[in-house]
Amino acid sequence: MTDGAGVRSLSRGTYLGYGVGSVGTGIFSTVPGLLLLTFLVRQLQVPAALAGLVILVPRLWDVVTDPFVGSLSDRTRGRWGPRRPWLLAGALTLPVAFALLFRVPELSGRSAAWYVLGVYVLGTTAFTVFQVPYVAMPAEMTQDYHERTTIISWRIALLTVGILVAGGLAPEIVAAGGGGRDGYALMGLAVGAVLFVALSACFLGTRRAPVIEPVEATAPFRAQLRAAAGNRAFFVLLGCFVVQALGIGAMLAGVDFFAAYVLGDAGQTSILFACLVGPALVTMPLWTWVGRRFGKRTGYVACSTVFALGGLSLVTASPDRLWLVYMQVFVMGTAYAGTQLFPFAMLPDAISLDTARTGLHRAGAFTGIWTAGEKGGMAIGPALYALILAATGFLETEGGTIVQQPASALTGVLVGFTVVPALLVLGGLVFLRRYDLDAATVAGFADATAPPVAPAIAPLPAPPADDTPPLEQDAP
Repeated sequence: MTDGAGVRSLSRGTYLGYGVGSVGTGIFSTVPGLLLLTFLVRQLQVPAALAGLVILVPRLWDVVTDPFVGSLSDRTRGRWGPRRPWLLAGALTLPVAFALLFRVPELSGRSAAWYVLGVYVLGTTAFTVFQVPYVAMPAEMTQDYHERTTIISWRIALLTVGILVAGGLAPEIVAAGGGGRDGYALMGLAVGAVLFVALSACFLGTRRAPVIEPVEATAPFRAQLRAAAGNRAFFVLLGCFVVQALGIGAMLAGVDFFAAYVLGDAGQTSILFACLVGPALVTMPLWTWVGRRFGKRTGYVACSTVFALGGLSLVTASPDRLWLVYMQVFVMGTAYAGTQLFPFAMLPDAISLDTARTGLHRAGAFTGIWTAGEKGGMAIGPALYALILAATGFLETEGGTIVQQPASALTGVLVGFTVVPALLVLGGLVFLRRYDLDAATVAGFADATAPPVAPAIAPLPAPPADDTPPLEQDAP
């Protein structure tokens, strides 16, 4: 636990053990978003619109499975606590599904699309099994407003490592394997092995993390959904994050197309990705300080604004000024870390509101809804980019060859990568106007209820007495 002064209660080993899981989640969140659309269109000859559908359907499936897995983890009992058994299950299944995703039999067109769709559904389900309980853990590891930011800062720093591995090494492994189907298959095996190591290390590294005893009975699943909708702080934070995920998903899907058709060199993909994600390793302490000094909401707005303006500036991109493109993306990268840090640091605070009002600990149910929204946004984003390509006349290619595209298609490649994501990231901020949780309010939650964490599994304290007035929160 932490005291009122914000003294750290968790060891650095626990921070690291928890954070390393994000190496794996970063890889799986990034590689399909970065390479799957181009793999389908340029290697498997799948039409762009159908390829977008293949990416979208598994993420829509997550809308069902994420809240369900979160609710199940709330009820899980055992010596490992309610979350860690699910971490192990995901660590054992996700790497296999990932490797199979890019090892496609001798199929093309619609047949290949059906294969990829089936494997991708299995992979996203395995990802849900790991990610939903994983994201729920910080709400139970500490009640301190600022220590939650510290936990998430470790997570996002290591998420950056995962994204760099995915965005930097994955395309290089494809190229080293010959650049065709064999290259993608080799990449799937290599990155799958990294996934297994990272997810397994998280399961082992969180063995000393505080846990809670699951409640004897929770509200029915539909009631939990209603509770989430009635929690204004959670609802508006989720709305902002999902809209922004649409933009980021579209931008990720467009990196390879932007590099190939605007910059004229598909090899620029890895460099652009490093410029976008790399600065997070340096700027994370800065954003952590900003959150402590000015509040998480203020930091979130600032980072989102800088990220969006940087994206809009890329409409001027030219292969003759690559140095300027690198600088523009680097500026975006300084803010990208904050757009990930702050919403995930604010999420446990919103979950605490539900605990204070009800006396129930159902972080899994809330987190399931959150991750369903995140994955839906990250899936609809690439589908949106694919639709822009289809609407502007983009021509499918054979064997990944860069072909002459009509001017309208080149405009679609550029606008879908720059203007559309920037507008979505800025648009999401409209929701934050009604977010009002700060350090003092969250500290009041801790005073209103008994602490939910303990060094080992222990029964939950009784709910607040009837004479304790519940905290009020308006529905959205």
